[in-house]
Amino acid sequence: MKQNTLRYIIIFAIIVVIGIFMVQSAILKNRFDLSEKLFNESTQIALKEVTWQILEYNKTYYGQSADFENLGPIERVANDYYIANVNDVIDGEVLKFHLTEEFKKHTINTDFEFAVYDCDTDSMKYGAYICAYADSCNHVKNMNLPKSDKFTYYFGVHFPKRSQYFNACLQSSYIFTILLIIVVSFFGYTFYIIFRQRQLSEIQKNFINNLTHELKTPISSIGLSAKVLNDQKILESPDRLFKYTGIIQEQNQRLSKNVEKVLNLASLEKNKIQLNLEKIGLNKFTENVIQQFDQTSNGDKSNVTFKSYSDDLIIYADKFHLTQIFLNILENSVKYCEKIPEINIRIEKTSKGNNLIFKDNGIGIPAFAKKKIFQKFYRVPTGNVHNVKGFGLGLDYVKKIIKAHKWKIKVDDNPKGGSIFSILIPLNNYGRQ
Repeated sequence: MKQNTLRYIIIFAIIVVIGIFMVQSAILKNRFDLSEKLFNESTQIALKEVTWQILEYNKTYYGQSADFENLGPIERVANDYYIANVNDVIDGEVLKFHLTEEFKKHTINTDFEFAVYDCDTDSMKYGAYICAYADSCNHVKNMNLPKSDKFTYYFGVHFPKRSQYFNACLQSSYIFTILLIIVVSFFGYTFYIIFRQRQLSEIQKNFINNLTHELKTPISSIGLSAKVLNDQKILESPDRLFKYTGIIQEQNQRLSKNVEKVLNLASLEKNKIQLNLEKIGLNKFTENVIQQFDQTSNGDKSNVTFKSYSDDLIIYADKFHLTQIFLNILENSVKYCEKIPEINIRIEKTSKGNNLIFKDNGIGIPAFAKKKIFQKFYRVPTGNVHNVKGFGLGLDYVKKIIKAHKWKIKVDDNPKGGSIFSILIPLNNYGRQ
């Protein structure tokens, strides 16, 4: 499958998923609005019938004349609070009975509480809290239900668990939505794995190609030199003899270095980093590494300067791995440079510790690659600049060793062009016994 085809499939899948969630959200909203509308209509009808029942009761037991035509509409004060105008005397127990019966009749299965307006005290006289599914339940009574200035003989009904009621009505929709999210997440994860496997396959292919090239070149050079040395006439030309033995030695070192990188990778993958911590004077150590780097082919064509600290900083680190960290950063600074490499190393003191800073004048690192350069096998695209060789293992190794020391590393842009690598050595690293 081509890369563009896979990309189009992923984009199409994302659009479909967004569409599904939009439709599901619209369905949920419509069901919620419909449930709210039905609840409001059922409550209005139930309360209307309760007022009729109260008037019938007063007519039967008190001989009062019931004026049914004067009954006003049910007023919805809030989403969870209604006021019903009876325009006649209201008996609390009778009201409680009819409210319970009418709500059951209209399947309004949720807790409610009510209060009756008392003209003498000009306040709402609390009636009772009725639990929907039990004789008693854990609840908090609202003793301050709002009054109304429009009526004289009225009662108020409050539904404290209205939200829970709607959630219960929409439970099946919620379950379906959750299942949909799980299914979509599964397919999304599947696409991620496919895409990730494709990336790893591409990385692996590039690594094998680079490794083959890096191993084949020195082997070919050694083979050619050995063939020349196998000729007895070479003894007649000492200069040529030393030249080809030098080639063998140089290519052998290159081959050994590449093999060592691969072996280090295998060791790091198995989490076998064993640090041999020892006391190191950072100033003297840095100067020694620079001298060692100057003797290499990369160091020979670069200019490395070091601004030492006034007092030699003492740290505890693995000398071998710390040396490799320095060399990897220095080699990268040289490889990714289009002019004479200028590398400045210095130490800056901060409140959190000391920063060991490597500043170069190379081609720099694009913003999109700054978080990727420490990943295994990743190499910043450079076109044909220097035709840079490598496996993409150097900075991955640097990151893992620094993490093993419990240090931190970051990379920034050099304002004058190039990159700045900063290694933070925390304060608790100093003076450790």
